Amino acid sequence: MKNSLTESFFGRIKGRNKRISPLGLVLMIIGLVFVIVSPMILTNYRLNLIITILRIAYLAQCWNLMSGYCGQFSFGHAAFFGVGAYTSSLLYTELGLTPWVGMIVGMITAGIIGAIIGVLSFMYNLKGDYFALVTLAFAEILRVIAKNSGWLKGAQGVSITFKKDISIMQFPTKAGFVYFALILLVLITAFLFILQKTKMGKYFIAIRENEDAARALGINTFKYKMIALVLSAMLTAIAGTFYAQYYLHIDPEIVFLSSVSVDAIIPCILGGVGTVFGPIIGACIIEPISELTNVYLSGLPGMNMVTYGLILVVVIIVLPNGVLGLADSIKDKLSTKRKAKESLTEE
Repeated sequence: MKNSLTESFFGRIKGRNKRISPLGLVLMIIGLVFVIVSPMILTNYRLNLIITILRIAYLAQCWNLMSGYCGQFSFGHAAFFGVGAYTSSLLYTELGLTPWVGMIVGMITAGIIGAIIGVLSFMYNLKGDYFALVTLAFAEILRVIAKNSGWLKGAQGVSITFKKDISIMQFPTKAGFVYFALILLVLITAFLFILQKTKMGKYFIAIRENEDAARALGINTFKYKMIALVLSAMLTAIAGTFYAQYYLHIDPEIVFLSSVSVDAIIPCILGGVGTVFGPIIGACIIEPISELTNVYLSGLPGMNMVTYGLILVVVIIVLPNGVLGLADSIKDKLSTKRKAKESLTEE
């Protein structure tokens, strides 16, 4: 009997070997080519959707690094996202420091906050539901602080003047944001692909599968959980900086809200937690649905979150291993039938 919701969730996905098929790889290449040429063939409205998909896919990969591979379920990635957004934006608006440098400072700041969360949680062996609640609490604490602090501009937030200058991370056209978001997504996806083949990646997966067994084998679980958390926090901060420079306005109710964490979680669960390409597939499915919901149900506020909730419930019940898990299951069944036919033929 599992003793927590998150342990039950991860128990349903462990042991799965979700590798991209040749067909899936071809589809990914086609998608990559499409994104590269999209600024030449799509309107700004549709480019905005492409940018959103890339941004959400990147954010989901950041969550996937810690929660999918290392098994530390976070519901507070909005904390790191908001820190990245506020740090780079305030350094630029108050001190004139370019967001390219501010992004790095934001990464360091988010990493420190991640380390604090990790020490407070892992030293007292908090995991599962308790760790998820700790991360959620930190995100809410930062939201309240930002909302009530004058030096953080309070509830009004921070507005950035658009100057069409690459040196301050403001591209003249949406094409620049498309390619920047694409580069971020490709880099983090390549990192995860390489990570799962390294000793550290294998330690992450061992901790996810069974932390007590990993500790018994001599793996320093505290060390590797801290590494996963800090890395995930730092990379998530980049997404916050990107958001601020693209939308040119942030406030506590935007960047520290729990919906940011939901944006990171849903694509992973939909596509396949703990897989390299699952979050990308999930983002490509969920964001068009969200856009259609916003367009056709605009008179019903909050329907996008209702839609997210319904999709999450259905996926966890029907597709606990996500879309890639379903593809693996179908492939296994076809392989079993083929082998059975071959066996009968030989007899």
